[in-house]
Amino acid sequence: MQTFVADSTLWLRIATVPAYVGSIVISAELLHRCTDTKPEHVRKVVHIGTGNVMLIAWLFQLPAWVGITSAVLAGIITLLSYRFPILPGVNSVGRKSLGTFFYSVSIGILTAIFWHLNLPHYGVIGILIMAWGDGLAAIIGQKFGRHPYTILGNTKSWEGTSTMLLVSYTIVSIILFSVQGNIWQTWVVGIPVAIAATAVESIAQWGFDNISVPLTGAGLAFFVNQLLIS
Repeated sequence: MQTFVADSTLWLRIATVPAYVGSIVISAELLHRCTDTKPEHVRKVVHIGTGNVMLIAWLFQLPAWVGITSAVLAGIITLLSYRFPILPGVNSVGRKSLGTFFYSVSIGILTAIFWHLNLPHYGVIGILIMAWGDGLAAIIGQKFGRHPYTILGNTKSWEGTSTMLLVSYTIVSIILFSVQGNIWQTWVVGIPVAIAATAVESIAQWGFDNISVPLTGAGLAFFVNQLLIS
């Protein structure tokens, strides 16, 4: 009886993942079809919303296979959507990019690595930096950006870059505080991580930042924190 109850609870927690992602995608499609919301803003709804899946997986203590399987399925659907109009609200941004596919790949990789190490919070750090840092940077940059700059062909704004830097640092600090408490390392690790993630995001092209930023953020947070604590 206890095993049955435990299994039922697990499957209930697992069911929150497709339910949550489905609600995000449906909301984005409704915005795309029923309002005059810009395609890029619709895409950011999905970009920010789906990144929270890693946080849900961590808080609900879901096994690694859930994240990996979800990432594989999302990657397949994304590739098909580039050929068929499966997710027009997500991919109708007027530019060629494999960003959504890379996003799925990064979730799968970080889940496989950090769930195996029993350190899932680092995977959460990497994805949330991409989801919220890059997502809010794009929104702020487009709406309030008044000081543009160009690097390796990418035009950014200092307002958007500053947002990416600040949000990235905040995410790292909050996640580490929730795990290891109020120690000095908690507040230091986010500095190099935020700088590196922002730099990588600034030079990435064709949506490659959706894999380079999460891997950089998660990997650097892990190595710097281990170095400082040891």
